[in-house]
Amino acid sequence: MKVLLVNGSHHEHGCTYTALQETANALNANGIETEIYWIGKNQTSGCKGCWACKKLKKCVIDDGVNEFVQKAAEFDGFVFGSPVYYASAAGALVSFMDRVFYSGGRALAYKPAAAVVSCRRAGASTTFDVINKYFTINNMLVVGSNYWNEIHGNAAEEAAQDIEGLQTMRVLGNNMAWVLKCIEAGKEKGVELKTEKKIFTNFIR
Repeated sequence: MKVLLVNGSHHEHGCTYTALQETANALNANGIETEIYWIGKNQTSGCKGCWACKKLKKCVIDDGVNEFVQKAAEFDGFVFGSPVYYASAAGALVSFMDRVFYSGGRALAYKPAAAVVSCRRAGASTTFDVINKYFTINNMLVVGSNYWNEIHGNAAEEAAQDIEGLQTMRVLGNNMAWVLKCIEAGKEKGVELKTEKKIFTNFIR
């Protein structure tokens, strides 16, 4: 089993990475493979709302999103991490997730996911809420911890001193591993998920 952790910060090894790495360590200790994917290596464009992906089954913008969707299909669980910008997720991550979930949400559906946020002082709860909404509209299981998945610090060195935040990340990793193993055990027992075709309506109809 494998979990893909997404670093939505422009800093490759900053506070968000520190939190994700702590979660990854706990997953590894439970026998789960991990990979941290940094979106900062590409310039991510926002969704154009062209709907072409519904026909093409991929996004028309070629900036790494389609490659991520292909990669995501090989993973069993996800953790999306972001720094707090004005009490919300980083703009690059929002643009990234908009397009990933709209054009390729099928690669993530029905898998467990979690949000991780890092902040200097405040805004963590609203950022946490923003990221979780992607999961709850895409038939994903939201994994929690013993506190909201947040870590505090203005630099990686400070985040590493947030012992409660680090514990929260470790517990998240342990919980994610447990959920993955429960899903696997259920499959072995022949437990099948009942699904329905999505019904679309507009408020004017």
